[in-house]
Amino acid sequence: MPMKSVFLSIDQGGHASRALLFDEEGMVVSEGYEEIKTFCKNDSWVEHDPEELVSSIKTAIRGAVAKLDKSRYRIVSAGLATQRSSMVCWDKVSGQALSPVISWQDRRAAVWVRKFDQYGKKIHKITGLLITAHYGVSKFKWCMDNLSAVKQASSEGRLVWGPLASFIIYRLLVEKPLLADPANASRTLLYNMNTLGWDDDLLALFDVPQETLPVCVPTLFDFGHFYIDETKIPLKIVTGDQSAALFAYGEPEPTAVYINLGTGAFVQRVFNQSVDYVPKLLTSVVSQIKDEISYVLEGTVNGAGSAFVEVENQFGIDPREAQKKLPQWLEENNDVPLYLNGVSGLGSPYWVADFKSRFSYEGDDTQKIVAVAESILFLIMVNLQEMEKICSSPKYIIVTGGLSQNAALCQRLADLTQKEVYRPEECEATARGTAYLLMNNKSDWSEKEKGLWIRPLENKKFNQRFICWKAQIEQALLSSGQ
Repeated sequence: MPMKSVFLSIDQGGHASRALLFDEEGMVVSEGYEEIKTFCKNDSWVEHDPEELVSSIKTAIRGAVAKLDKSRYRIVSAGLATQRSSMVCWDKVSGQALSPVISWQDRRAAVWVRKFDQYGKKIHKITGLLITAHYGVSKFKWCMDNLSAVKQASSEGRLVWGPLASFIIYRLLVEKPLLADPANASRTLLYNMNTLGWDDDLLALFDVPQETLPVCVPTLFDFGHFYIDETKIPLKIVTGDQSAALFAYGEPEPTAVYINLGTGAFVQRVFNQSVDYVPKLLTSVVSQIKDEISYVLEGTVNGAGSAFVEVENQFGIDPREAQKKLPQWLEENNDVPLYLNGVSGLGSPYWVADFKSRFSYEGDDTQKIVAVAESILFLIMVNLQEMEKICSSPKYIIVTGGLSQNAALCQRLADLTQKEVYRPEECEATARGTAYLLMNNKSDWSEKEKGLWIRPLENKKFNQRFICWKAQIEQALLSSGQ
């Protein structure tokens, strides 16, 4: 029998690196997994060790390949998806990392970036982003001001910095390319989403030399190659995790809203043309493949899975026990405190980097976990309301990511939005979407008959809590002058 083609999808996330091999029908043939550590020095600092991260990717790839039946399958090409707003500085001569991987959740440069608030509307129109410390340029400037190795490399012309994806491909590929794809480059606050390259005005505004940045290229590109057991594997796709997730089940549907529930929660609506200026939401380039460019209107909830971790740590609750019992707790607790969720900063549509999380009143540990779960849905809802100010109401919601495994949480989302919610059978969408892009075809990967359709129910108490939550968060912002 002829050997079947398989495609290697590398998914580098906040907790682990995964490598999955997909066949042409979208089935997982083999996979490898390696966890990474996250270092939180305080509420604002979130880092990873760059050497551990690169090593974890190589370990995951080796694990996937070791399980592959090499007599039946042939690896054709590879794709990479990473956390979009994470960045790193490195030496372009030696390849050595000069900074930690500073996570997308990190806000250490929040004070510095506020100096540019007066340019907010201009920057938003160029980049599609709001000015916050989550994005790359503020993290780079912090490194320049505080890390001697970065300053020295800059003075000697050896410095390069950029999205995490750019560092990974430099370290992984034989060619040592200095390249950045649209989805990841657009999270630096320096990328012009209309010209699809670094913006000269923003480089000047933030005082960033262009020679320290990778070269902007499309999503589908000949990035270079690496070897697996002496087999040459070309890397053809590089993109962001949330961007890849949109393609997990084929071409994204403009009439649907996509919500990925992971460490953060990301609410996305796809467009085939650039979206006009939307003051409180983000516009992003999802993919650039040949002449086809896709955009999304996006809302960001910074504290989803990470909010559970923070509250579990605060109250000494076993996270595994909490995750296991959350569906039951959601069903049993219909009278809980409200949680004003500012974990990793309050994202869209409010955009407050240093918002202090709080409960409306003291409940027991079970009630607090339920309140955190509801706060994630409430933040999603205000983003959906903001989207509907400028585009039609979606027909339904497609939800993916680790937290979407909780059917009770998905039911609450349907009840709150009064939209049908579809949860695919395979919820880990990033790797699957990367594989679909890698194949660069129009294969039907739809699985609408396999997943779970959740129809909305009437839940008056829950909807009333949302109204109260929204009023409380707006009052808290007003009281603090934000």
